[in-house]
Amino acid sequence: METNQRHFNRGSVPTGYDIDNSLKLESDNSETLYKANANGNRRTWTTSMWIKRTELSTVDYLILHGVYGYPTGIRFNTDNELELLLSDLTSTEYKWVSNARFRDTSAWYHIVCRVDTTQGTATNRQKVYVNGEEITWSSSATIAQNFDTLANYVQAVYDEVQFSYKEASQYSNMYLAEVHHCDGYSYAPTEFGEFDEDSGIWTPIEADVSYGTNGFYLDFKDSSDLGNDANGGTDLTLSNIAAADQSTDTPTNNFCTWNPLVTNAGVFTYTEGATKWKPSSGNWQTTTASMGFTKGKWYAEFKMDGDVTSAMVGVQQLENDTTYDGYYLGYHADTTSMGMGYYNADGDVYRNGGNTAYGASFPSSVLVGVALEFKDDGTANMYVAKDNVWQNSGDPANGTNGFALNSGNAVDDFGFFSFASSLYQNPGYWQANFGGYTTLSISSAASDANGYGTFEYAPPTGFYALCTKNLSEFGG
Repeated sequence: METNQRHFNRGSVPTGYDIDNSLKLESDNSETLYKANANGNRRTWTTSMWIKRTELSTVDYLILHGVYGYPTGIRFNTDNELELLLSDLTSTEYKWVSNARFRDTSAWYHIVCRVDTTQGTATNRQKVYVNGEEITWSSSATIAQNFDTLANYVQAVYDEVQFSYKEASQYSNMYLAEVHHCDGYSYAPTEFGEFDEDSGIWTPIEADVSYGTNGFYLDFKDSSDLGNDANGGTDLTLSNIAAADQSTDTPTNNFCTWNPLVTNAGVFTYTEGATKWKPSSGNWQTTTASMGFTKGKWYAEFKMDGDVTSAMVGVQQLENDTTYDGYYLGYHADTTSMGMGYYNADGDVYRNGGNTAYGASFPSSVLVGVALEFKDDGTANMYVAKDNVWQNSGDPANGTNGFALNSGNAVDDFGFFSFASSLYQNPGYWQANFGGYTTLSISSAASDANGYGTFEYAPPTGFYALCTKNLSEFGG
């Protein structure tokens, strides 16, 4: 990782303030939300938000305050650096580029942009903080005192505040949570978060701030109105956003997704909040989930779309996931990389370089449930269900008729494991539901025993959604 793990919020630290929902934004769907302004304070303002990246090396605008030749806003560039852009009505642009790169797609980042161009000291006129710490710049500018930015300004041609740059068809890929925009106020990040005294992890707190003329607060709690200003101001307008884009993946309970860092020479495509993936070229390709564990019992649901012909789903050792570039789950011997996959074409489980009959084949219409059991004695079992019918008479709740992951090697000698899947030259996607967000149709909305996750079928007794609150309790 490019920066110390202490700087990343993984949602695993108990906090007295819980964030219940986030909004998933997907560029392929041209999703954004926007709002018109009244004339406010263009010199002093603060924007605070929590974001979780779902794609890398793309231009993602976190927030855009108007455009007039050049934009005013915050964005990630194609090098995964954070950029601050401040512009005015004369097309004057000031630009700062971060020293750090932000490539952790398994973590939430808290970003605060604090602007006050009235300050006498030039370096105090703009500051950006990530997880409570002011970032430094590889490229910077000196903004003029009393510079009027395009924030909080009425502009007839472009949307005056938005979470993309839709006029340029640059839409963002991220989960977005707990957004505050404060017109006329310069706030430190400690108004929105604090370091946990035991772990040092930056965590959210309930903000007590003022919003001014154009300010707003987005909590995304109302699925029927995801643009609702919870501060009571004018709601934001939604563009291509539906109730299904609401997520329970948040900074205070971070859920697993597929891991876009597993790129395998750039032949993967991840979409829909990193819950869908496919290889864009190559033969067999395999990806893993974004969170790992060494013990515990975990449940997730998966489904192929109609264009898939050959696929596997199962479990993989995370330390050696790159050995599966061009291979399917279970291809390697356990001494090389421990993992195994349930194959859709014949229902066999592939492990340790071979295959064993286990269940029935499954078409793309079937919802596949996978339960992974990792025991303290170093053994592990996988159970697979087709539309909630456990194969091979498996009973994960009672620990019977699962398929053993290890063959002569203790699983705990191999580090972290997680859910994984393979596809063979398919135009279609593997779709996952780890419990936080999914594009799969959910009719029953079942959760685990802790009340976490939203699944089509209830997880087996003793099995849990892969999220940080459960990991802190069961994951080792």
